[in-house]
Order: sequence, then C-alpha cells, then structure tokens
Amino acid sequence: MGGAFFASYLIGLRDGLEAALVVSILVTLLARSQRRDGLLPLWAGVVLALLCAAALGAILTYVATSVLSGVRLELFEAITSLVAVAMVTWMIFWMRSSARTIKSELTGKLTEALGLGRFAVAALAFVAVIRESVEMVLLVFSAAQAASETVAPLLGMLAGVVSAVLLGVLMYAAVARVNLGRLFTGTGVLLVLVAAGIAKYAVHGFQVAGLLPGSTAVAYDWSATIAPTSWYGTVLAATINVTSSATVLEIAAWLTYAILILVLFLRPAAKRAVTPA
Repeated sequence: MGGAFFASYLIGLRDGLEAALVVSILVTLLARSQRRDGLLPLWAGVVLALLCAAALGAILTYVATSVLSGVRLELFEAITSLVAVAMVTWMIFWMRSSARTIKSELTGKLTEALGLGRFAVAALAFVAVIRESVEMVLLVFSAAQAASETVAPLLGMLAGVVSAVLLGVLMYAAVARVNLGRLFTGTGVLLVLVAAGIAKYAVHGFQVAGLLPGSTAVAYDWSATIAPTSWYGTVLAATINVTSSATVLEIAAWLTYAILILVLFLRPAAKRAVTPA
C-alpha cells in the first residue's frame, strides 16, 4: 500500500500544484483589479472541472471492474496508460516552457474574459483546472491498475491534492515571488519516472493482449532475490513499476522513455536572441 499511496500522492501533489497555482494567480488578479464579482464564476468553473474529472474516474473504474475482462481489459488499461503518459509528457514540457510567463499570459486571458462576462471567467477557470484534473485521474487510474490496488492510490491522490491546496494558499500570499522553474523541476523529474513505469505497464498490457511480441522474452527475474510482497518490492512496483520480473520490451520502453524525457526536460532552456536596436 505504501508504494501505491506514494506514487498517487506525487501525482496528486504535482497536478494539484499546477491547478492551485493557476487558481491562486487568477484569484490574486481579480482581487487586485477590484473585480471580486468574478470570484463566484471562477470557483464555479473550478468545481465543475473537479466534478467532470471525478465522473471520468468513476467511468474508468466502472468499465475496468464491471464491463471488461480478460484480454479486452488488458487492452483498455494499456490504452488508458498510453493516454496518461502522453498527457503528462505534454504537461511537463508545457509547464517548463510556461513557468516564467504563465502569470502574464493568465493576466491577458483574464482581462479578456472579464470583458466578455462571467461565463467567460468560469470557462477560463474550468479549462485551466480540467487539464490537470483529467491528467491526474488518468495517471492515478493507470498507477492503480499497475499496482492492482484501488483504495491506496485514491487515498494518495486525495492526500496529494489536499497538500497542493494548502501550498496553494501559501502561494496566494506570495505568488509573485514563487520560483516556478524550481518548484516544478523536482516534482517533474519524479513524475517522469512514474510515467516511465506506466509506459512499461502499457507495453505489458499490449503483450498480454497479443498486439506486441516478446511476452516470453524475459529480461530479468529477481523474484528469488526481491520478493514481490516485500516492502521494498512493493514500493518499487507501485511507484516506478520496477517489478520482480519484466520482458525485454518492457525494460526497453521504461529506459527509452525515462532517459529521453529526462534529457529533454533537464537540458538548459534556449536563450532568446536579443535583436540590436
């Protein structure tokens, strides 16, 4: 349970921080511009986004537990895992490139939304939160399937979101001084490793479904050394999906994704050329 809880806590914290950051910036801008009339539609958009994400989680769980079974279930879980990996990869690089400009971008969008009316403010908040919420639901669902647990990942996600909300309250008071680049780099690295594990699980699902070869080509088998039921075996499997045995293709997928994304994520940002006056 500990490993599955921690992995989902990290996901909830990361995505919750991004959503909390955006909401705190929007609330700050409304307060400073004396437009507190926009707070109600803003929170309405946030609540609607959370409800939609919760509905998505309920649908995925229902389909996985009550509708599908056998090969079709493996295929469904593999596809949702790939979608989750794609979304988290896009979000990681989006936040990396937008960390320094997100406040000014949101300022322009909020000013435009206020001019269009309350519905536009609610829509802006909804879009800002639903992106992180859907990503979080897909990641936690995939992590839960990989860990073969349901309760621990859900509790971990909720704990991560609560922690993110508390940090969001603190960021509200100091949003102008938050170093967003450093804030997301640490959690981003850990989340890349979690996503690599989910990519490995997707490959496993496709192999079980017979859509990928190599299901019998075992890269290693540590079951005699690392017991799957031990605490360290559980933590490794539930966080970054390092299981006691794996196929060659699973390991290739894990290493390829982790190395490639980490290199691209951690490389120095390109400096903009300064045009002479």
